Amino acid sequence: MKKEYINEVAWGKILTFFSGIEEIYIGCQRKFKKFIEAIFWMARTGAQWRELPFCYGDWNSVFKRFNAWSKKNIWNKLLEHLTQDCDLEYVMIDATIVRAHACAAGYSEQSEQGLGRSAGGFTSKIHAKIDALGNLLKFVTTAGQVNDITLAENLLADVHGVHVIGDKGYHSKNLKVMLEGNDCNVVISPKIYTIKPWNYDKHLYKERHLVECFFSKIKYFRRVFSRFDKSIRNYASFVSFVGACLWLR
Repeated sequence: MKKEYINEVAWGKILTFFSGIEEIYIGCQRKFKKFIEAIFWMARTGAQWRELPFCYGDWNSVFKRFNAWSKKNIWNKLLEHLTQDCDLEYVMIDATIVRAHACAAGYSEQSEQGLGRSAGGFTSKIHAKIDALGNLLKFVTTAGQVNDITLAENLLADVHGVHVIGDKGYHSKNLKVMLEGNDCNVVISPKIYTIKPWNYDKHLYKERHLVECFFSKIKYFRRVFSRFDKSIRNYASFVSFVGACLWLR
């Protein structure tokens, strides 16, 4: 007998979202929920698709449906739908390294699939923007050796009039000027060697622990904690799905 991972309140929100997408056919709600539960099981366990328990349906059919939705960007749309209720008192940015399993290799241009070599070995990196409640707003997946600051302007381009919290990895005069131009209060710790360090709210900076807590939460899902997917698209889809699950808690 399969375990129910998604409660009725969360399921109601998920069903409302998918019912509004014309390119998706739901049909029997019971079978549709079983499919969503199967994706949750895969994300939680990190198992091979062939190991999916038969109570969730044929593994190949589940994979094909997940992959098709991934190509249509459905999973990221689910995350975007849930972020409409975000708390933008302040936002935080940070990045975390994810070790890639050997089965994630295979494509000739690995850097294009977000795979590379860093101090941690064969890795990918998740660059994330988090709201004031510690929930995921936006993320970008890159190769592990990519510097945190290179994705900062991309993540924060649509941020206006809020406090922006980041660690020393986001010390950049250009980023600071951009954020101040968007009426943001920059709460980013300057590096030690800075000749003229700027002042920042050290009390508010303590809230940065929420982004570390977020990374800790998503890494309870082994499909995120260790990358098994060859394509960056499918790996990012699992990150989006897990981020949506945390919103629904």
